[in-house]
Amino acid sequence: MVNIVTGGQRNDGAMLAEVLADIYVPRVGGGRPRTRPDAVLADKAYATGVNRDMLRAKAITAVIPEKSTQINTRKKRGSNGGRPPAFDVELYKDRNVVERSFAWAKQWRGLATRYDKLAITYRAGVTLNTILNWLKHIGDTP
Repeated sequence: MVNIVTGGQRNDGAMLAEVLADIYVPRVGGGRPRTRPDAVLADKAYATGVNRDMLRAKAITAVIPEKSTQINTRKKRGSNGGRPPAFDVELYKDRNVVERSFAWAKQWRGLATRYDKLAITYRAGVTLNTILNWLKHIGDTP
């Protein structure tokens, strides 16, 4: 589980490198854990050239829609604007799982409004919320 907390005014797109650095997925049969995802599904906040270049350098598929301002700028430049980045619409449909998780977390008033002044306290609330959600979903598992 990766929870990185930043200042409320900070753009979360700037934290992509730190989130990717914290990925650690154990393999089912032994071996080294996975530290690189196959793809990153993100919203338009992550549609910067810096993020796309970083993902490309790590051979990670970026499933991030283009911002409308980027589309307009590229079209204004004509043939010099380049091609639009690849975008897998079907894979992006799976992003709703992330959005539903955020919606569930925001049911906790303290998380939605961020009353906590200390980042460590807020992160503890996020972690507790995540654990409770996880326990709720595996509760019926035999």
